[in-house]
Amino acid sequence: MKEIKGRYQASGRGYGFIITDDGSDDLFVPPRAEGGAWHDDWVTARPDKAPAPENGRRTATVTAVIKRSNLTVTGEIHKQGREIFLVPDNSRLPPYIKISGNTPALQTGDKAALTITSFSGKRGGRPTGVIAEVFGPADNRDSIAAAILFNYGISEQFPPDVLSYAEKVPRTVAAEDLAGRLDLRDKCIITIDGASAKDLDDAVSLERDDYGRTVLGVHIADVSHYVPPGSALDVEAWNRGTSVYYADKVVPMLPPALSNGICSLQPGKDRRTISCIMIMDDEGSVLEHTITKSVIRSKERMTYEDCNVLLAQEDTPLRERYRAILPMLGDLKALTAVLKKKRMLRGSLDLETREVYIRCDEKGRPVGVEARVQGDSESLIEECMLIANETVARHLYDIQKPAIYRVHEKPSEDKAEALRSLLAPLGYDLPDADSFTLQKVLNKSAGTPEQTLVHMLVLRSLMKARYDNENLGHFGLAAEYYCHFTSPIRRYPDLIVHRALSELIEGKASKKLAAAVKKAALQSSERELAAASAEREIEKCYIAEFMQEHIGEIFEGIITGVTRFGLFVTLTNGVEGLIPESSLPDDEYIFDEGRMTLTGRFNRSVFSFGMKLKIVCESADPAAGQVNFRPLN
Repeated sequence: MKEIKGRYQASGRGYGFIITDDGSDDLFVPPRAEGGAWHDDWVTARPDKAPAPENGRRTATVTAVIKRSNLTVTGEIHKQGREIFLVPDNSRLPPYIKISGNTPALQTGDKAALTITSFSGKRGGRPTGVIAEVFGPADNRDSIAAAILFNYGISEQFPPDVLSYAEKVPRTVAAEDLAGRLDLRDKCIITIDGASAKDLDDAVSLERDDYGRTVLGVHIADVSHYVPPGSALDVEAWNRGTSVYYADKVVPMLPPALSNGICSLQPGKDRRTISCIMIMDDEGSVLEHTITKSVIRSKERMTYEDCNVLLAQEDTPLRERYRAILPMLGDLKALTAVLKKKRMLRGSLDLETREVYIRCDEKGRPVGVEARVQGDSESLIEECMLIANETVARHLYDIQKPAIYRVHEKPSEDKAEALRSLLAPLGYDLPDADSFTLQKVLNKSAGTPEQTLVHMLVLRSLMKARYDNENLGHFGLAAEYYCHFTSPIRRYPDLIVHRALSELIEGKASKKLAAAVKKAALQSSERELAAASAEREIEKCYIAEFMQEHIGEIFEGIITGVTRFGLFVTLTNGVEGLIPESSLPDDEYIFDEGRMTLTGRFNRSVFSFGMKLKIVCESADPAAGQVNFRPLN
């Protein structure tokens, strides 16, 4: 039969599957038929002429490995006599990899990374590698996090030349440096951020003009002033692409001297900014706008928590402390309610997202896991940033200035059809996958038992937002023009947008910028994906450490993932764990990818996406970031 191409997915139990390149049904790879392929390798395979008689699955044999995916591997060091091995963190990889070459002071139980020198597909051969990095004890959360960051090419340390460059950046804004900037230091401008945040890159203001019209100001740190194109700082920021946030830590895109210092809009300190000042009507439309270089002096460093209390108009000492800004806060809340209503009317999706907040004690130990809930102040800042991003994107597009846009495309037909098949049994029709129809589905689910499930299904049907040098619009926001302008301290695309705006303001037109945007958009999309994956994996390790204190306890959860090897279940606080197939009632289970179900071949019991279960926490492994549940019988 004709050979096919695809990605090999190992099970960790000797067999695997090939996810085909052409989108056809995947193929079962029996034990010893993987042809030396490792998990996630790109391979060619030869399908067998007939399905396997014991289970009716189409089977295949791997004939060649096209591209290796595991060039470096992290894991735990084990010594056996004179030989030293690495046991990979990923249980789908070979269980032992022999370490060759120099092995300085390696101890059993260390967490380390290997560069693979031989994948050894021959029968009886052992894969080998050389030490690339040693992180410390494998049971230490910092070592675990460092290994995950290493896997995604994220460095916690800055190169010496970058730190040296950052140290030479002035720590204050001198009076002579303000020429050509709009002086807004006497305006009531505030920042609103999380209590622990130090990289404060956005501030807001609101006032009335002489005609009584609303004037919204969004003032963003002028990072481009301190990070010249081609400098050591710029090259490092380009390589990183974004800051990485997890639990109580941050790996910044820029050295702390900038991210927490001169670029951070700290209260009472002069800071260079680029301001987007918008005159708005009562319906939330931008009538006029000005984008200019400016200097501000933030009046208050507000936290989301305090602002939520103030906006709820609770009787609290905070009202006296922040008396001077209360009227502006009230006006901002009213304006952002109008902005959100306008956004929803044009077809923007209002999706529930399940973000998890991990509380750590003073020693960094996870002591609480909570579902993050958006309050009024978070919504306020979000709407201000959204309208500023749209205004800047429209401005750059209208004058055809090269820039990076944040784009989000309509769901593919395949994704739309998959969503239809999952929604139909719940009683929801989806004649089209446009944003208005999707929002109708979300609205219909409001207040129903399946509300969370419907939101989850719609969210998973959407394409992934990315960066592009072409303006392709943003489906989820129903925005014709959209870019990221508001976070240049922590996102490289925002820094590029600031450079484009600076050139406009200064009347320049750099050919280098035009040439850089396409490459930077691709790099930024890749680094964003790497950062998000690293954050997710590290937080799983923190959550597993937290759940070690709750083994044996009973919880209620919802099935949020269905695979051949088991069920993923999410608790109300956002903790996710696996019910392995072996922990389900004794049977042979058939996986239906289209309907997202596992069905017992003999007892016909069905486990489906969205089903609620009572479960017991059976185990938790911080090193693997794995929490295991079993159904409560």
